[in-house]
Formats: sequence, C-alpha cells, structure tokens
Amino acid sequence: MTYLTSDFFARETTEVARELIGAEMSLGSCRGRIVETEAYTTDAASHSVMRPRQSTVMRQTFGYVYVYFIYGMYYCLNFTTDRDAAGAVLIRAAEPTQGLDLMRERRGIEDIRKLASGPGRLCQAFGIDLSFNGERIGRRIKVHNRNITPDVSSSKRIGITRATDLEWRFYDPSSPFVSR
Repeated sequence: MTYLTSDFFARETTEVARELIGAEMSLGSCRGRIVETEAYTTDAASHSVMRPRQSTVMRQTFGYVYVYFIYGMYYCLNFTTDRDAAGAVLIRAAEPTQGLDLMRERRGIEDIRKLASGPGRLCQAFGIDLSFNGERIGRRIKVHNRNITPDVSSSKRIGITRATDLEWRFYDPSSPFVSR
C-alpha cells in the first residue's frame, strides 16, 4: 500500500474529496477507511471566508492537516487541497479497521458503527486535536491509496447554513459508517 503524495492533494478540492472515499487513513495503531467527506473552497460556508485568520493553513497549503475546534467540544479533521486556491476536505466519517480497542477506549462506547461516524467522533477515536494543525499529511496522519474503488454518491453538505445548494458531500452509499 502506498501513501498519497502532495500531488494528490494539489488538485481541485471537490475532486480530492470524491477520490478520498475508500482511501485508508492511519494514525499510530489506528486505521480506518474514509467513507464520507465534504469539500470547502471559497464558498460562503468555508472557513477561508468565515474565519480567515484561523484558516491560514487552508488558504496557503495543500497536503497539510487543518484541525479546528467547534462548539467548545469537538475537533474536526481536514486535509488542505488545491495548489491554486483555498481548499480543504473535511473528513466526516471512517470505517474503523485497526486499533478498535483503543478507539473504543477513547470514545467510551462499544458500537463500532459509532466510533468514527461523524467528524467529532472520528477525531476522538483517532486521538486528533489541535496539535495536528499545520502538519504535513504523512508526518503523523498518513493517507494510503485505496485498495478498492467504491461507488461514490454526493449530496448537500451537512450542518451548515450558508452555500447549502452545493452538493459537495461525498460518501460511500453502501457503508453503515456514514454519519447520516
């Protein structure tokens, strides 16, 4: 299995978001298959517009980790994209494949379907916090080529009030690990 390189992330954000479905993400002993993503660029719901100081890494890099804290309780993991513009892909959900005991301990639950189905749950299960923000992908968080190419569906993004018409949420429709 090979790692995805910065060239993969240098491409247009929605293309990267779609192609991350089925890729494997690993951090330490934990691993999961990405089953749901959302793309953000310069649209009204994007941090590049709403939180320009906080999202510098999103506007100035590609192939880096962008982590932010929301609602005073959840971390959200993004991978920066697009060599020529602001872009990031929110990793919304993953199917846990290794390190399940550690994920269960971190989350305090047994149900494998609830370990990493949702951006806050995913970060808690994998142990991701603000210390990862600004790191190059591959340093601690690694993303591997996908072994299989799943069917990918799209829909409107979840939990936003701006730019709600954009169908920039991508997911594996056959996966029980998708957040909604």
